[in-house]
Parts: sequence; structure tokens; C-alpha cells
Amino acid sequence: MLADMPDRKIILKFLFLSLLAGSFLFLALGCNGGSTSTSASTQTRTSEADYNPKIVPGDFVDKIDNKYYPLIPGTTFVYEGKTGDGAERNEVTVTSDTKVILGVKCVVVHDKVTVEGKLKEETYDWYAQNKDGSVWYFGEDATSYENGRVTSTSGSWEAGRNDAKPGIIMKANPARGDSWRQEFRKGEAEDMAEVIALNEPATVPAGTFQGCIKTKDWTPLEPKIEENKLYCPVAGVVSSKMVKGGSDSMQLVEIRKG
Repeated sequence: MLADMPDRKIILKFLFLSLLAGSFLFLALGCNGGSTSTSASTQTRTSEADYNPKIVPGDFVDKIDNKYYPLIPGTTFVYEGKTGDGAERNEVTVTSDTKVILGVKCVVVHDKVTVEGKLKEETYDWYAQNKDGSVWYFGEDATSYENGRVTSTSGSWEAGRNDAKPGIIMKANPARGDSWRQEFRKGEAEDMAEVIALNEPATVPAGTFQGCIKTKDWTPLEPKIEENKLYCPVAGVVSSKMVKGGSDSMQLVEIRKG
């Protein structure tokens, strides 16, 4: 039996080489792991740094008639729902006013939110449609209220100022899996959207709609919050519902045309 056993020196040499190989493997994996982590963070930073949409004023048109996001002056969309603060009502009015941003003439949309009958937020949003049919979002003048007094304007931003950049609020022909930035001002406005379903039906107090698209909306600034929205032809947004981080929901109850 002893004659059949390998020489002790051979065994020790084998163990030494095995340990040495293991050490190299550990170092290699450690280096690769570090590189992957750095690469991922670098990619995130690069994607933000590389987001620099080229805005050519001549590529935009005077009207916004995207079927999933129509903004016809004189139209008011009325939404009602429940939030953690109580019953909420949101009136979105497309005005005939315009504002020029980055050389583009934008439509001004007045958005007023009340909770339990008291004014909570008021914004003036600026949109324009590219000739390819996509609707761009150029910023907002936002004011928050508490007991009738202004408490904050921190949500305000305008493309071209303080490194803020416009985003797309709705593509002309969105496909499942499409995702895009809706706005971008680092640390302030980083909303994203992704199409997760097509040809969805929707029934809300304002009516029944077909051929709607469903989106997942989120922001890396609040990673624990996620919302689903339904956009329908002619009506635009007909519902929104938080699916992560809360239970707030809103539905379109009326469309008034001036």
C-alpha cells in the first residue's frame, strides 16, 4: 500500500501550485468584479452626461395633435382620485398662451391641483410637438401651497437653464419596450417612462376607450416609487395609479372643450 502512494514532495508541490492558482483566480475575479462595478457606475454617469438632445426650432410645429397626448387650446381635462392626503381634483387646461424656449414656441398648459377643496399645487407646463409627431416637455413653473400660502417652487425648471434639458412626454408611435426621458435636470427632474403594454382598453368616468398604451413611470430620484399610466387616443392620459410606494390613483372624469 505504501508503495502505491505518491511521493510526499510531489503532494506538497501539488498543494502549493493549487493554492497559487487559487490566489490568482481570486485576484482575477476581484479585479473583474471591481471593473464591472466601476463600468456600471461609469455607464450611468455617461448616459446622463451623454443625454444632450439636439433641439432644432425648425423641426417643431405650431400644434400638438399627437393622438396619445393631444393638447388643443381651450380643452380642459378634469381628473379626480384619492391620495394619502385625501380626495384630489386636478384640472389641466390647455391655454392659448405660448412661451419660447430654446427657440421653440411651446404651448402653455395650466395645471391646478386641489386636495379636499384646498389648493395644493399650481403649475404652468410647456410643451411642443416635433414634426415627427413626438411631444416634447420643456419645463414647468411649479408652486406648492399649504393653507393658502406658498411653501415651495423647487419643482420648477426650464430647458436651457441651470443645465436642464427637455424630454419627450409622448412618442408619435410608441412601441412596447420603448423608454425615454421625460425631463432632465440632474437631482431635480429625472422622470422616465417605458411602454409596457399596447392596445389596452380603459373605462373611466369620462368614458370607455380602446387602443390605449400603458406605461411604467419612475424616477431614479425616488426608486421605491412606480406609477402606471394609460394613454388613450383623443383623450390622452385617462388614468394613473401608483403600483409601488403608495396607493394614489387618478381617473379622467371629464373633458371640457372651449
